[in-house]
Amino acid sequence: MADLFSTFAIASSGMDAQSRRLRHVAENIANADTPGYRRKTIDFSSQFDRARGVTTVATGRVKLDRGELPRIYDPGHALADGDGYYRGSTVNTMVEMADAREAGRSYEANLAMFDQARQMSQSLIDLLRR
Repeated sequence: MADLFSTFAIASSGMDAQSRRLRHVAENIANADTPGYRRKTIDFSSQFDRARGVTTVATGRVKLDRGELPRIYDPGHALADGDGYYRGSTVNTMVEMADAREAGRSYEANLAMFDQARQMSQSLIDLLRR
């Protein structure tokens, strides 16, 4: 039974990590056309939970893309310089959509694992009640 509870901890930490990742992907997509915006990313690491005796997923600090901001030619833009260029964002919408799909699938896999553990623990409880 203890292993099933460990499974809950592992799956829930995975779902939490992927939901944070999805939040940053959504922010990136929403700001894709914001001049000067830098793409946000988040790192994952393993963390040992002594209380439960399991290794779970932990999220690190949010990092900003340090790549060169693209120069976009639009002389009519309010932020354009004398040559008609302004600095765009480092967000690539195709990359963000791929990240969103991957995070969503990882979240669903953790949810399925959580649900399987819940069903197994319920079956054990039902057996013990007989």
